[in-house]
Amino acid sequence: QVQLVESGGGLVQPGGSLRLSCAASGRIFSIKTMAWYRQAPGKQRDLVATISSSGVRNYADSVKGRFTISRDNAKNTVYLQMNSLKPEDTALYYCNIKIPRANVDYDYWGQGTQVTVSS
Repeated sequence: QVQLVESGGGLVQPGGSLRLSCAASGRIFSIKTMAWYRQAPGKQRDLVATISSSGVRNYADSVKGRFTISRDNAKNTVYLQMNSLKPEDTALYYCNIKIPRANVDYDYWGQGTQVTVSS
């Protein structure tokens, strides 16, 4: 079993910052890609950022230059530092990890943490 627990969401004013954390636990021997997704009410779940096992990062154009994804492999934790937040960043944020088992990658998801950007 693998569980992901997210934290760090909340209410912040435009231009503010938040740092999301997602810690994985359970039967984990290694983690490949770690990622953050977000979903606003009435919209699809979109990819925000990814980080590979080697530390290569990719971002959605909408957050590039403002968000930073990072990981701590010793803690099986992925972070999302969000700066210069905008109202359009308001969404439920989900972390995702891919774990290889017998040459097959399995996806695991966090419970979601709410980020609200409003004045």
